[in-house]
Amino acid sequence: MIDPFLLGILGLVLLFFLIAVRVPIAYTMILVGMAGTAIQSGSTVLLYQLKDLAYAQFSNYDLSVLPMFILMGGLASRCGLSRDLFRAANAWLGRFNGGVAMAAVAACGGFGALSGSSTATASTMGQVALPELRRYKFSPSLATGTIAAGGTLGILIPPSVVLIVYAIIVETNIVTMFAAALIPGILAMLMFMATIAIYVRLVPGSGPVGEAVPRKELVAASIAVIPVAIIFGVVIGGIYAGIYSPTAAAAIGVFLVGIYGFGLGRLNWGSFVEALLETARTSGMIFLILLGAELLKIFMARAGVPQAAAGFLQESGLAPFQILALIIVAFLIFGCLMDSLSMVILAIPFFWPVVAGLDFGLGPEETKIWFGIIILVVVELGLITPPVGLNVFIINSLAPDVPMRETFKGVMPFFGSEIVRVLLLIAFPAISLLLPRLLQ
Repeated sequence: MIDPFLLGILGLVLLFFLIAVRVPIAYTMILVGMAGTAIQSGSTVLLYQLKDLAYAQFSNYDLSVLPMFILMGGLASRCGLSRDLFRAANAWLGRFNGGVAMAAVAACGGFGALSGSSTATASTMGQVALPELRRYKFSPSLATGTIAAGGTLGILIPPSVVLIVYAIIVETNIVTMFAAALIPGILAMLMFMATIAIYVRLVPGSGPVGEAVPRKELVAASIAVIPVAIIFGVVIGGIYAGIYSPTAAAAIGVFLVGIYGFGLGRLNWGSFVEALLETARTSGMIFLILLGAELLKIFMARAGVPQAAAGFLQESGLAPFQILALIIVAFLIFGCLMDSLSMVILAIPFFWPVVAGLDFGLGPEETKIWFGIIILVVVELGLITPPVGLNVFIINSLAPDVPMRETFKGVMPFFGSEIVRVLLLIAFPAISLLLPRLLQ
């Protein structure tokens, strides 16, 4: 009989081979997990495992929050809220050098707070902001790079689908993770805007000055985004205040966005059904990935691979922060192979036991929170990292006349900004932990 540990290593090799040849991550994990368990423990054990595993996985109440937030984002994108956000941000910032690009980043942050998805943010804001950036003669690399990078804000600014999945995997409180993500998310938005301001000064002509709008138009644009602020305040504010659970908050958000859309005639039954179908497809994909991850985790745990990795790193003599640096590099490499959600679901069960055994001067719960925010920022980088860079591909589909190398060139300043943010979050854990500590 084959050695269990060797079988686990062979399973990992097969896993990464299938990912590299672009087999969908859910099917890859299910295949490797089922085959490994069958070889390791026999087909009877596998069948008994399959009998209860799906129900045990999907009956988790915390997972009910995912379809609700996905639906809220789908409705928001169909209600034209992205246009309102960009119009208001551009009215305030467009008059500055590179201001239209800064407005695009601000609008991405605002829309990300409603959609919870980076790819949805990049796709929706690309359709709204790219025509304006082109109208003002922004350089193609800066215009496309700004939207691709700005789209990554959807993964961290709460509510975030990936953030919820991380909280479920490491068994920490979703509300606490939302609180921890708020300041780093706002910091990202400000740093992106500062990056644009520096870039347009270093590269003259890349980001011209927009038009100063009349006061009447400024007021009208500002009033138009009040509903967005109210929806965000009711949903996230209610969660932070402990008035209702994240699932209830998401349902309230869906109701408010629906009332807003139908009330102003921006939403009809056709688009509502489209949003429902999109939610079903996305939720089904996420749930299938989670099932695959659970099958893979059981196989790997029986093979002893995570335990061996944790023991090896903890006994390597490396300092905790050196081990953290290696984990960050591993996530950057994964970002070149898979999307952010798959990355978190696949890798966190392997790396979290390692981090949990290290001393960073924080308690166990605070370590979960701090590590989660750092990893989500690194996962953001994966969305704009060659050769995959999912957000870059999305923007390229919206601007096919701009070579992909130009878009990757445009995201590099933002990539540098994100590296600085990672270092700040590592050096100053209070950036992530301030709000959770205040809410205790």
